Amino acid sequence: KAVKKVARAHARVTDTRRDWQHKLSTAIIRDNQAVYVEDLCVAGLGRTRLAKSVHDAGWASFTSMLEYKAARYGRTFGRVDRFFPSTRMCSRCGRVNDKMALNVRAWDCRCGSSHDRDVNAAINILVAGQADRLNDRGARVRPGLVPAPRGEAVTHPGAACSTRSVEGISVL
Repeated sequence: KAVKKVARAHARVTDTRRDWQHKLSTAIIRDNQAVYVEDLCVAGLGRTRLAKSVHDAGWASFTSMLEYKAARYGRTFGRVDRFFPSTRMCSRCGRVNDKMALNVRAWDCRCGSSHDRDVNAAINILVAGQADRLNDRGARVRPGLVPAPRGEAVTHPGAACSTRSVEGISVL
């Protein structure tokens, strides 16, 4: 009985969280033409003292909901690289500061501007997401993935260990 009761409580929390994520992601996608998110290292954040908050939020499932709903509604969705210094880079002059502790919520740049860490990160993520998508004439900035040419992906025949063979199988 106790196991079933705990399982029901966990299921209720899971369903509530999923419902909230669906409602919020739908509202965000319907209200905006483009959505850009930072690809966070959730496993790395899970090893900090914020672990419970990070895992409770369900960031991976939330971003996947944003992504498929953006495709469904014809909106633009983009991910900014996790190593992009969004909180440390000045949104006015572009200078990147040294590493900052998480308790530093506001900082001043050498150019004279003062930044709230979260607002500055949001501005930088927006600019990086838009820059990664299209240039000023509408052409794609980054080409799509292309498979390597046949001769490029193999070892060269003149290399030191070029005699690769398995008994009964010709040289690859």
